Amino acid sequence: MREIVMDTETTGFEPSEGDRIVEIGAVELINHMPTGKVFHVYLNPERPMPRAAFEVHGLGDDFLRDKPLFKHEAQNFLDFVGDAKLVIHNASFDMKFLNWELRVNGFPTLPNDRAIDTLMIARSKFPGSPASLDALCRRFGIDNSMREKHGALLDSEILAEVYLELIGGRQPDLVLAPASQPGPQKTQAQTDSDWRPRPRAVPLPSRLSNEEAAAHEAFVAKMGDSAIWLKRR
Repeated sequence: MREIVMDTETTGFEPSEGDRIVEIGAVELINHMPTGKVFHVYLNPERPMPRAAFEVHGLGDDFLRDKPLFKHEAQNFLDFVGDAKLVIHNASFDMKFLNWELRVNGFPTLPNDRAIDTLMIARSKFPGSPASLDALCRRFGIDNSMREKHGALLDSEILAEVYLELIGGRQPDLVLAPASQPGPQKTQAQTDSDWRPRPRAVPLPSRLSNEEAAAHEAFVAKMGDSAIWLKRR
């Protein structure tokens, strides 16, 4: 299963009022594991950066002036995401900007139902609790000390860990009862429901190539000792 965890930074809140995307960051997951493949680009918004937006992500006019336009990177972005599900925190915001930019530049838009919104998942699982990315990092003990300002790629990497936690990434190992215990005999229905598959005599080969495995190790190493993938070993 291929998923793309992604984030954007923008000049403001409304593309219809002239705001534009200035950064896209995306991380590829295969079966909930990062492959090390990422998409990351800064974009020239062709407009001045509002002070309020600059204070959020620190991307100013001088830095963005020589960066490519969205239309020059749109196909690269679409090729990277392919037909994968998109994992986004507050997905309606990012999808609104992405589809505006794609549409006005003559590219196909992304169906909204391809987005998995981690903000909505968090609000459903923890009603009434803070559901920002920082709040979820605190809840799950994820190190976000490098996140002094918002950055699309770093936020995507952190969100990948948060997403795994939200979908049950730290479930405790199942403890199965011994095959025979004193007590009433089980019915056939109970026996069927308790059935577990036996381990394969010969394990299936990994679907990851050596290069992908090495890229995964390098990606996890950047996250520090608190990376969820290390704790699952």
